[in-house]
Amino acid sequence: MVEPVALVALMLDAVLGWPVWLYARIGHPVGGFARIIGTVERRWNREAWRGPMRRWTGLALLLLLLGVAGGSGLVMEWAIRRWAGDMAWVWLALAAWPALAQRSLHAHVAPVAHALAKGELNAARQAVGRIVGRDTDALDDAGVARAGIESLAESFCDGVVAPLFWLLVLGLPGIWAYKAVNTADSMVGHKEAPFTDFGWAAARFDDLLNWAPARLAAFLLCIAGGGGWAMMWRDHGRHASPNAGWPEAAMAGALKIRLAGPIRYDGLLHDKPWIGTGGEADVHAMRAALRIYLRACLMLWGLAAIWEGIG
Repeated sequence: MVEPVALVALMLDAVLGWPVWLYARIGHPVGGFARIIGTVERRWNREAWRGPMRRWTGLALLLLLLGVAGGSGLVMEWAIRRWAGDMAWVWLALAAWPALAQRSLHAHVAPVAHALAKGELNAARQAVGRIVGRDTDALDDAGVARAGIESLAESFCDGVVAPLFWLLVLGLPGIWAYKAVNTADSMVGHKEAPFTDFGWAAARFDDLLNWAPARLAAFLLCIAGGGGWAMMWRDHGRHASPNAGWPEAAMAGALKIRLAGPIRYDGLLHDKPWIGTGGEADVHAMRAALRIYLRACLMLWGLAAIWEGIG
Protein backbone atom coordinates (compact mmCIF):
# COMPACT_ATOMS: atom_id res chain seq x y z
CA MET A 1 0.00 0.00 0.00
CA VAL A 2 1.27 3.49 -0.90
CA GLU A 3 1.71 5.62 2.21
CA PRO A 4 1.81 9.37 1.39
CA VAL A 5 3.19 10.29 4.83
CA ALA A 6 5.60 13.00 3.69
CA LEU A 7 3.23 14.47 1.10
CA VAL A 8 0.38 14.76 3.60
CA ALA A 9 2.73 16.24 6.23
CA LEU A 10 3.84 18.86 3.70
CA MET A 11 0.23 19.69 2.90
CA LEU A 12 -0.71 20.01 6.57
CA ASP A 13 2.22 22.34 7.15
CA ALA A 14 1.40 24.45 4.09
CA VAL A 15 -2.24 24.85 5.11
CA LEU A 16 -1.91 25.11 8.90
CA GLY A 17 1.68 25.89 9.80
CA TRP A 18 1.92 25.52 13.57
CA PRO A 19 -1.20 27.39 14.77
CA VAL A 20 -0.79 30.10 17.39
CA TRP A 21 -3.58 28.63 19.52
CA LEU A 22 -1.86 25.25 19.50
CA TYR A 23 1.49 26.79 20.39
CA ALA A 24 -0.15 28.67 23.27
CA ARG A 25 -1.61 25.42 24.61
CA ILE A 26 1.23 22.91 24.20
CA GLY A 27 4.21 24.85 22.82
CA HIS A 28 6.22 23.16 20.08
CA PRO A 29 8.22 19.90 20.18
CA VAL A 30 11.41 21.80 19.31
CA GLY A 31 10.92 23.74 22.55
CA GLY A 32 11.38 20.46 24.43
CA PHE A 33 14.71 19.90 22.71
CA ALA A 34 15.72 23.47 23.54
CA ARG A 35 14.99 22.92 27.23
CA ILE A 36 17.10 19.75 27.29
CA ILE A 37 19.96 21.53 25.52
CA GLY A 38 19.79 24.54 27.81
CA THR A 39 19.75 22.43 30.97
CA VAL A 40 22.62 20.21 29.85
CA GLU A 41 24.69 23.18 28.65
CA ARG A 42 24.41 24.90 32.02
CA ARG A 43 25.55 21.78 33.85
CA TRP A 44 28.10 20.28 31.46
CA ASN A 45 29.72 23.26 29.76
CA ARG A 46 31.68 24.39 32.79
CA GLU A 47 34.16 27.23 32.57
CA ALA A 48 36.63 25.37 34.77
CA TRP A 49 36.84 22.44 32.36
CA ARG A 50 39.42 22.36 29.56
CA GLY A 51 38.58 22.08 25.88
CA PRO A 52 38.87 18.27 25.51
CA MET A 53 36.51 17.70 28.45
CA ARG A 54 34.00 20.12 26.96
CA ARG A 55 34.15 18.26 23.66
CA TRP A 56 33.32 15.01 25.44
CA THR A 57 30.40 16.56 27.27
CA GLY A 58 29.20 18.14 24.02
CA LEU A 59 29.35 14.71 22.40
CA ALA A 60 27.36 13.32 25.32
CA LEU A 61 24.71 15.98 24.70
CA LEU A 62 24.54 14.98 21.03
CA LEU A 63 24.11 11.29 21.91
CA LEU A 64 21.46 12.17 24.48
CA LEU A 65 19.49 14.15 21.91
CA LEU A 66 19.75 11.39 19.32
CA GLY A 67 18.55 8.90 21.90
CA VAL A 68 15.63 11.03 23.06
CA ALA A 69 14.48 12.29 19.65
CA GLY A 70 15.31 9.25 17.56
CA GLY A 71 14.15 6.84 20.24
CA SER A 72 10.87 8.69 20.73
CA GLY A 73 10.31 8.73 16.97
CA LEU A 74 11.02 5.01 16.75
CA VAL A 75 8.61 4.16 19.57
CA MET A 76 5.97 6.50 18.13
CA GLU A 77 6.19 5.00 14.66
CA TRP A 78 6.06 1.44 16.02
CA ALA A 79 3.04 2.26 18.20
CA ILE A 80 1.17 4.02 15.39
CA ARG A 81 1.71 1.18 12.95
CA ARG A 82 0.66 -1.39 15.54
CA TRP A 83 -2.46 0.55 16.55
CA ALA A 84 -3.64 2.14 13.28
CA GLY A 85 -2.91 -0.59 10.77
CA ASP A 86 -3.65 0.46 7.18
CA MET A 87 -4.49 4.00 8.33
CA ALA A 88 -1.12 4.47 10.02
CA TRP A 89 0.01 6.91 7.31
CA VAL A 90 -2.53 9.49 8.50
CA TRP A 91 -1.18 9.48 12.06
CA LEU A 92 2.43 9.31 10.91
CA ALA A 93 1.85 12.43 8.81
CA LEU A 94 0.33 14.19 11.83
CA ALA A 95 3.37 13.21 13.91
CA ALA A 96 5.79 14.51 11.25
CA TRP A 97 3.92 17.72 10.41
CA PRO A 98 5.30 19.89 13.29
CA ALA A 99 8.88 19.31 12.11
CA LEU A 100 8.29 21.12 8.80
CA ALA A 101 8.38 24.91 8.44
CA GLN A 102 7.18 25.86 4.94
CA ARG A 103 4.38 28.16 6.10
CA SER A 104 6.28 29.50 9.11
CA LEU A 105 9.29 30.50 7.01
CA HIS A 106 7.14 32.33 4.48
CA ALA A 107 5.19 34.01 7.30
CA HIS A 108 8.42 35.32 8.84
CA VAL A 109 10.05 36.57 5.64
CA ALA A 110 7.03 38.07 3.86
CA PRO A 111 6.51 40.86 6.46
CA VAL A 112 10.04 42.09 5.73
CA ALA A 113 9.14 42.56 2.08
CA HIS A 114 5.80 44.15 2.98
CA ALA A 115 7.48 46.72 5.24
CA LEU A 116 10.10 47.56 2.62
CA ALA A 117 7.40 47.96 -0.01
CA LYS A 118 5.65 50.52 2.20
CA GLY A 119 8.90 52.39 2.84
CA GLU A 120 8.85 51.52 6.54
CA LEU A 121 12.54 50.79 7.08
CA ASN A 122 12.38 50.58 10.88
CA ALA A 123 9.53 48.06 10.70
CA ALA A 124 11.50 46.07 8.12
CA ARG A 125 14.55 46.08 10.40
CA GLN A 126 12.46 44.80 13.29
CA ALA A 127 10.86 42.10 11.15
CA VAL A 128 14.17 40.83 9.78
CA GLY A 129 15.71 41.03 13.26
CA ARG A 130 13.35 38.24 14.31
CA ILE A 131 14.88 35.80 11.83
CA VAL A 132 18.59 36.69 11.67
CA GLY A 133 21.35 36.96 14.25
CA ARG A 134 23.19 39.96 12.81
CA ASP A 135 22.78 43.56 14.00
CA THR A 136 19.84 45.09 12.15
CA ASP A 137 19.43 48.55 13.71
CA ALA A 138 21.61 50.29 11.11
CA LEU A 139 20.81 48.24 8.01
CA ASP A 140 19.73 50.14 4.91
CA ASP A 141 17.07 48.82 2.51
CA ALA A 142 19.58 46.65 0.64
CA GLY A 143 20.99 45.24 3.88
CA VAL A 144 17.52 44.32 5.15
CA ALA A 145 16.61 42.70 1.83
CA ARG A 146 19.87 40.73 1.76
CA ALA A 147 19.32 39.47 5.29
CA GLY A 148 15.79 38.36 4.49
CA ILE A 149 16.74 36.60 1.27
CA GLU A 150 19.73 34.86 2.87
CA SER A 151 17.55 33.62 5.73
CA LEU A 152 14.92 32.38 3.27
CA ALA A 153 17.48 30.47 1.20
CA GLU A 154 19.33 28.91 4.13
CA SER A 155 16.18 28.08 6.07
CA PHE A 156 14.66 26.44 3.00
CA CYS A 157 17.27 23.76 3.63
CA ASP A 158 17.16 23.66 7.44
CA GLY A 159 13.42 24.06 7.86
CA VAL A 160 11.97 22.27 4.85
CA VAL A 161 14.30 20.19 2.66
CA ALA A 162 16.40 18.55 5.38
CA PRO A 163 13.51 17.49 7.65
CA LEU A 164 11.65 16.12 4.65
CA PHE A 165 14.78 14.30 3.42
CA TRP A 166 15.27 12.52 6.73
CA LEU A 167 11.56 11.73 7.01
CA LEU A 168 11.70 10.02 3.62
CA VAL A 169 14.91 8.16 4.46
CA LEU A 170 14.33 7.16 8.11
CA GLY A 171 10.73 7.98 8.98
CA LEU A 172 9.78 9.60 12.27
CA PRO A 173 13.11 8.75 13.96
CA GLY A 174 14.93 10.52 11.14
CA ILE A 175 12.92 13.72 11.03
CA TRP A 176 12.88 14.25 14.80
CA ALA A 177 16.53 13.32 15.29
CA TYR A 178 17.38 15.90 12.63
CA LYS A 179 15.29 18.57 14.35
CA ALA A 180 16.99 17.88 17.67
CA VAL A 181 20.49 18.11 16.18
CA ASN A 182 19.62 21.24 14.19
CA THR A 183 18.25 22.88 17.34
CA ALA A 184 21.47 22.04 19.18
CA ASP A 185 23.53 23.51 16.36
CA SER A 186 21.56 26.76 16.47
CA MET A 187 21.92 27.03 20.26
CA VAL A 188 25.45 25.83 20.99
CA GLY A 189 27.13 25.08 17.63
CA HIS A 190 29.12 28.33 17.56
CA LYS A 191 32.83 28.95 17.14
CA GLU A 192 32.84 31.65 19.81
CA ALA A 193 33.32 31.01 23.52
CA PRO A 194 31.86 29.43 25.58
CA PHE A 195 30.59 27.05 22.87
CA THR A 196 33.78 26.55 20.85
CA ASP A 197 34.41 23.05 22.18
CA PHE A 198 31.09 22.14 23.78
CA GLY A 199 29.13 22.74 20.57
CA TRP A 200 31.67 21.14 18.24
CA ALA A 201 29.97 17.72 18.01
CA ALA A 202 26.52 19.17 17.38
CA ALA A 203 27.84 21.54 14.70
CA ARG A 204 29.80 18.86 12.85
CA PHE A 205 26.94 16.35 12.96
CA ASP A 206 24.52 19.00 11.74
CA ASP A 207 26.90 19.65 8.84
CA LEU A 208 26.81 15.93 8.02
CA LEU A 209 23.01 15.70 8.17
CA ASN A 210 22.63 18.78 5.94
CA TRP A 211 25.19 17.75 3.31
CA ALA A 212 22.77 16.18 0.84
CA PRO A 213 19.73 18.38 1.67
CA ALA A 214 21.72 21.60 1.13
CA ARG A 215 22.73 20.57 -2.35
CA LEU A 216 19.22 19.38 -3.15
CA ALA A 217 17.84 22.71 -1.92
CA ALA A 218 20.28 24.60 -4.14
CA PHE A 219 19.34 22.58 -7.22
CA LEU A 220 15.62 23.15 -6.55
CA LEU A 221 16.15 26.90 -6.15
CA CYS A 222 18.04 27.07 -9.45
CA ILE A 223 15.28 25.15 -11.23
CA ALA A 224 12.55 27.24 -9.60
CA GLY A 225 14.43 30.44 -10.38
CA GLY A 226 15.22 29.55 -13.97
CA GLY A 227 18.98 29.87 -13.52
CA GLY A 228 21.77 30.50 -11.07
CA TRP A 229 23.73 27.32 -11.75
CA ALA A 230 27.03 29.02 -12.58
CA MET A 231 26.86 31.24 -9.51
CA MET A 232 25.97 28.28 -7.31
CA TRP A 233 29.03 26.34 -8.46
CA ARG A 234 31.32 29.38 -8.30
CA ASP A 235 30.35 30.93 -4.97
CA HIS A 236 28.99 28.20 -2.70
CA GLY A 237 32.41 27.87 -1.05
CA ARG A 238 32.51 31.54 -0.03
CA HIS A 239 30.22 30.87 2.93
CA ALA A 240 31.76 29.82 6.24
CA SER A 241 29.34 26.89 6.40
CA PRO A 242 30.04 23.88 4.16
CA ASN A 243 26.30 23.72 3.40
CA ALA A 244 24.62 27.13 3.72
CA GLY A 245 26.57 28.55 0.79
CA TRP A 246 24.83 26.21 -1.65
CA PRO A 247 21.24 27.53 -1.39
CA GLU A 248 22.44 31.11 -0.82
CA ALA A 249 24.62 31.09 -3.92
CA ALA A 250 21.82 29.46 -5.90
CA MET A 251 19.36 32.15 -4.83
CA ALA A 252 21.86 34.93 -5.54
CA GLY A 253 22.45 33.54 -9.01
CA ALA A 254 18.75 33.07 -9.76
CA LEU A 255 18.02 36.66 -8.69
CA LYS A 256 21.20 38.10 -10.26
CA ILE A 257 22.09 39.96 -7.06
CA ARG A 258 24.82 39.77 -4.46
CA LEU A 259 24.29 38.43 -0.95
CA ALA A 260 26.36 38.17 2.26
CA GLY A 261 29.27 40.63 2.40
CA PRO A 262 30.38 42.58 5.51
CA ILE A 263 28.02 41.97 8.46
CA ARG A 264 27.90 43.31 12.02
CA TYR A 265 27.39 40.99 14.98
CA ASP A 266 27.22 42.48 18.48
CA GLY A 267 28.69 45.74 17.20
CA LEU A 268 31.69 44.10 15.51
CA LEU A 269 32.11 44.19 11.72
CA HIS A 270 32.88 40.84 10.11
CA ASP A 271 34.33 41.21 6.62
CA LYS A 272 32.63 38.26 4.94
CA PRO A 273 33.00 37.71 1.19
CA TRP A 274 30.22 38.53 -1.22
CA ILE A 275 28.18 35.72 -2.73
CA GLY A 276 26.95 36.44 -6.23
CA THR A 277 27.39 39.41 -8.53
CA GLY A 278 24.95 41.90 -9.97
CA GLY A 279 22.59 44.44 -8.50
CA GLU A 280 21.78 45.20 -4.90
CA ALA A 281 19.00 43.33 -3.14
CA ASP A 282 15.73 45.24 -2.83
CA VAL A 283 12.03 44.65 -2.25
CA HIS A 284 11.59 43.41 -5.83
CA ALA A 285 14.31 40.82 -5.29
CA MET A 286 12.67 39.79 -2.01
CA ARG A 287 9.33 39.26 -3.71
CA ALA A 288 11.00 37.27 -6.48
CA ALA A 289 12.81 35.18 -3.86
CA LEU A 290 9.51 34.36 -2.15
CA ARG A 291 8.04 33.26 -5.49
CA ILE A 292 11.08 31.07 -6.15
CA TYR A 293 10.72 29.61 -2.66
CA LEU A 294 7.07 28.70 -3.22
CA ARG A 295 7.85 27.04 -6.55
CA ALA A 296 10.70 25.09 -4.95
CA CYS A 297 8.36 23.90 -2.19
CA LEU A 298 5.87 22.67 -4.79
CA MET A 299 8.67 20.75 -6.50
CA LEU A 300 9.43 19.12 -3.15
CA TRP A 301 5.83 17.97 -3.02
CA GLY A 302 6.35 16.33 -6.39
CA LEU A 303 9.56 14.64 -5.26
CA ALA A 304 7.85 13.36 -2.11
CA ALA A 305 4.96 11.97 -4.17
CA ILE A 306 7.38 10.24 -6.56
CA TRP A 307 9.46 8.78 -3.71
CA GLU A 308 6.45 7.46 -1.82
CA GLY A 309 4.80 6.22 -4.98
CA ILE A 310 7.89 4.16 -5.81
CA GLY A 311 8.15 2.93 -2.21
